[in-house]
Amino acid sequence: MELPVYNTAGEVVERIELRDDVFAVPMNTSLVHQEMVRQLANRRVGTAQTKTRGQVAGGGRKPYRQKGTGRARQGTIRAPHYRGGGTVFGPHPRSYRQDMPRKARRLAFKCVIAAKALADHLILLDSITLAEPKTREMASILGRLPVQRSVLIALPNQDEMLQRSARNIPDVDTVVADSLNVIDILRHDYLLMPVEAVRKIENKLASPAGE
Repeated sequence: MELPVYNTAGEVVERIELRDDVFAVPMNTSLVHQEMVRQLANRRVGTAQTKTRGQVAGGGRKPYRQKGTGRARQGTIRAPHYRGGGTVFGPHPRSYRQDMPRKARRLAFKCVIAAKALADHLILLDSITLAEPKTREMASILGRLPVQRSVLIALPNQDEMLQRSARNIPDVDTVVADSLNVIDILRHDYLLMPVEAVRKIENKLASPAGE
């Protein structure tokens, strides 16, 4: 696959060849869905807790006598049907963690990044640097590039100037290429990457250990 490379002025400066086994993988919807569910489940802390009738304070005394009132017998006011009583089927601390084979995870990642490339929503830059954090300058750069709506900028390394410049722009987020994941890519319409970041991802996904 061949894609154009832009500079920060919005001009095409060259065209580079990308690996087809990374950026031209056919979409596997079920696999991508499984990876999405796994990531979202693994973000859950699982600390929700409710008290059962045995854990709620109070209720040691029988609310009224067993017989002679014409009402149903009751043993405690902390039963679930009383206000302030215990919860019957409430949540308790648990792990929501899901596992998935590494090959499947990497294939799902290839599917979503290839979908961006095939839809012309993967925009490559020769490089992008800022001497100081300037939101206006970052917005100007994005305005000269063929991107619309939400944009995810994947940087080859941590760059405080770029990250601070982009954080106040609506629908624009930054991430380091090594931390790029399926959810981040799907949440944004466009993926903007310097060539150095693209090569990092290629080396990571095309290596024998990543197959």
